[in-house]
Amino acid sequence: PATLAPFLETMGAQTAILQQCYQQAAQASTGALERCIDKSVSIIQEAETKAAKGGGREELGQAWRELQTRKSEWCGRFPRDLSAAFSAAASAALSEGAIDKLQAQAGAAKPKEFTLSLADDTQLADAIEGTRLLQSVLPVVDQPLSEVNARISTALGFPSVLPELNPLRPEIFTRTLRTLMSGAGLAPAVTSLAMKHMANPLGQELKAIYVEVAALLERAGMQLAEYRVLLTPGGPGAEDDKAKAGADDEAATGKESAAGGKGEGQGDGGGEAKTEGGADSKVMDGKGSDGPAISQEQYANLSKLQNSEAIIRDFLARGQHLTPQPLAPTYYTAVDKEMDEIRAMPEPEHAEPPEPPPEYRQTPVVERPARLVDQLSQLSSKVWGAYGRAKERALVHVGLKKEAKNTAQVIGLEVVRKVVSKVAQDPRLLGPVREAIIALEPSALRLAMVDPRFLTDEAHAGRRLIEAVAQRSFRYNDEFAEDFQEFFLPITETFNVLNGMSVASVKPFEAALNGLEGLWNQQDAQESEKSQVVLESLGVAETRQVLADQIAQELSLRSDIEGAPAVALDFIYGPWALVMADARMLDKNRQIDPGAYGAVITDLLWSSKSELTMKEPAKLMALIPGMLGKLRAGLGSLGQTQNESDAFFDALMKLHQPVLMRRLRRVSAAAGETPLPAPPPTVVASAERRKPKVAEMPWLGPQQRDAAGFSETGLESPSQIMATDEANAAGE
Repeated sequence: PATLAPFLETMGAQTAILQQCYQQAAQASTGALERCIDKSVSIIQEAETKAAKGGGREELGQAWRELQTRKSEWCGRFPRDLSAAFSAAASAALSEGAIDKLQAQAGAAKPKEFTLSLADDTQLADAIEGTRLLQSVLPVVDQPLSEVNARISTALGFPSVLPELNPLRPEIFTRTLRTLMSGAGLAPAVTSLAMKHMANPLGQELKAIYVEVAALLERAGMQLAEYRVLLTPGGPGAEDDKAKAGADDEAATGKESAAGGKGEGQGDGGGEAKTEGGADSKVMDGKGSDGPAISQEQYANLSKLQNSEAIIRDFLARGQHLTPQPLAPTYYTAVDKEMDEIRAMPEPEHAEPPEPPPEYRQTPVVERPARLVDQLSQLSSKVWGAYGRAKERALVHVGLKKEAKNTAQVIGLEVVRKVVSKVAQDPRLLGPVREAIIALEPSALRLAMVDPRFLTDEAHAGRRLIEAVAQRSFRYNDEFAEDFQEFFLPITETFNVLNGMSVASVKPFEAALNGLEGLWNQQDAQESEKSQVVLESLGVAETRQVLADQIAQELSLRSDIEGAPAVALDFIYGPWALVMADARMLDKNRQIDPGAYGAVITDLLWSSKSELTMKEPAKLMALIPGMLGKLRAGLGSLGQTQNESDAFFDALMKLHQPVLMRRLRRVSAAAGETPLPAPPPTVVASAERRKPKVAEMPWLGPQQRDAAGFSETGLESPSQIMATDEANAAGE
């Protein structure tokens, strides 16, 4: 019990965090659905006004009226229904054998027998609309959802990301909403219209919910689950390959019998492995198989079985117990034929892939569709050299097959091909990353000749290299961003070096992995150091702002504040209080007024009151040079340049204008010129403006903003504050 206590405590904390996530998502769904309905009503109303009479206009009108009528009821029920759906999905995800069932379903691309079921038009239409709704939502929520999937998987205790077991996946939201709307007794056409126009608003609302949930999980310390390569021969097209292999083997039965037959109790020529519950998941980890073993004779003749799912499954499950067998002559004959076919393939009309159009680059990341990439894709030769061409990669593959000496090498090559294909089609990875995995295939194939089962070993440098690159790439969401290009350049250089080497052992991959991880560790250390600087800068700014607010409060109690113009008080309470606070924080001698920045306030307030300066113009003219110098020096201590502080000094000059204008009028009168107009009256601060306000957020200087990455934010500099305050004063 004592040793289990920490484990149970951790599990309890994770369960509590998950419950918070479910509760937060359910609570947020009320407002989200309300906004969705409101936006949908507006869209449908606009469509109704544009629709011709009889052209669906009546259905559009009925649709938005039904949405308005049902809004209150649905917004009340939706959170409750979602909570129940989350609980059911969470129970299913944590149930025994959930992952096994998921993997078994993923491995079955088609049912073995065709079956017919009856479904009326309403059920069919509902299913279609549900699919459309989900497909419309997924691209919008892709970025935050990927983070939620990773952190939720960690919280659920999964070693890798399993989006299909996330209780908060979009399918739960859309299915619950469809059930809610379908049960309202609306006409099918009305329901279809409502779902169609709610798709985009719903996607935007779900995106906001996922952002909040991701932040909650991050604050709770839920790390991102790592990218893992799952070695399953199943997936799209697996059954087609199996059927094709079976047909080929049926034709070759006689030859195989002559070569020694299959052996009693073995499967058909297609090599289909019969497994019982959970067998597929064991195969994926390479830990065992419940199906009948494949005979050594079957392995020897791979001329027709090189694509057999059963052979690969058996190899992954118990390959370490199999003695590599020599290859039959028919195998090399088939490889020679395959080599001739590939060499005869014509070069593609466009050897270089087209550059993405400007519209694609300018599309927001969350709305940008993923580029299709597979093993037949033509990659950029500028980036990947000769191996950018699919034909060259295929020639490497078939050339290594010809060099193979035993069955383990051949099957190892096929495992690499399948894994590369699977990773290349993973939509979670950015296009260039998937292209990089494809470009690495020649080197990975050469490694398979040395170590055929390297992909089944989680500690192997070859497998870790692929996973590490994929995992690291999750930090970036825009393939055209500068930071991604900086990340991707060392990847291309490393992979090209590997492709140019003859692989005799795992050492080149170890060196490549160590080199990249060393670079990443160095970058992480630099980022950590920058983060520490940012935190320290923000801490200094916050302390300075608190002190500045206190100074402003003290200054507001001065007797000479009365009658001062608003622009002068705003400057004193804002930028100048920051100058005084900064000076006090930097002062080591604990002076009462370090820098004498407080003393200049008396001159500033006096010079801003025209009724006083008009009586003593000579005093003002003598005071201005020294006062302006002191003010500029103070603002300069905050990092303000002269140009940035011009707004305040322009405002201050306008306060001195009455005295200057009177002198000019005297000169004009003596010269017999037309008298100059009287200056505008000074705007005196109201009682409300005489009270300083506590800053909503700390003010950051230019260097602090740069260090914190806020250069492009709306944080105001003192000159911007003065420009705003001047406009406010003019309006009083």
